[in-house]
Amino acid sequence: MEQPKKFRKKRNDRTHLIYSLQVGKVEYIGITAKTCSTAHMSVRSRFKKHTYRARTEDKNWPLYIAMRKFGPDAFHVHILESVRGKAAAHARERELIATRKPKLNLACVKKSK
Repeated sequence: MEQPKKFRKKRNDRTHLIYSLQVGKVEYIGITAKTCSTAHMSVRSRFKKHTYRARTEDKNWPLYIAMRKFGPDAFHVHILESVRGKAAAHARERELIATRKPKLNLACVKKSK
């Protein structure tokens, strides 16, 4: 007799990537879900969304001001960490922001004023 096919339950703890965007000596730390087949493609896709928003939206966020000033080609994209689970990834991102104090993150700019 044929056994009914068993389906595996979908995971709900998706992989998230913490990345750094650097221009000169200043950086931005961000997070994105791994949505593409590779981590690098996911982060590049997120970077493209940042560049699109910097061009089209009138936001005076430090990252977008830097993108308009230097252009997207001046930025270097680095994957810092890969973390399983949304809550854990966001907690780790906050830790990295607190220790590295990136100048292009809005949270760091507000604290320094």
